[in-house]
Amino acid sequence: QVQLVESGGGLVQPGGSLRLACAASRLASGSIFSIYTMGWYRQAPGKQRDLVAHITSEGKTNYADSVKGRFTISRDNAKKTVYLHMDSLKPEDTAVYFCNRFSPAWSWGQGTQVTVSS
Repeated sequence: QVQLVESGGGLVQPGGSLRLACAASRLASGSIFSIYTMGWYRQAPGKQRDLVAHITSEGKTNYADSVKGRFTISRDNAKKTVYLHMDSLKPEDTAVYFCNRFSPAWSWGQGTQVTVSS
């Protein structure tokens, strides 16, 4: 079973930056991480989990309107890791952030908490 481990969250002031990482392990034998479209998601308290950004195997990216121009998704296939660089953070970005294969999803990791507050 694929294991996803997110890291890099924390408490940051409005306008600050964070870089999240998501490492995938225990891929099935023969699976090639580079072929998967990967996404970053977030879930705020009492709300559903929403897609924030995704990156294809070719490196094409797409972002939710709420983060466009502020967040950047990237990947390092050799490390089986996906990153989310977040700039100009706002209080409404506060959430638990997860990564996963775009579709079909693997089992979800624990996520990493991002709190934007002064």
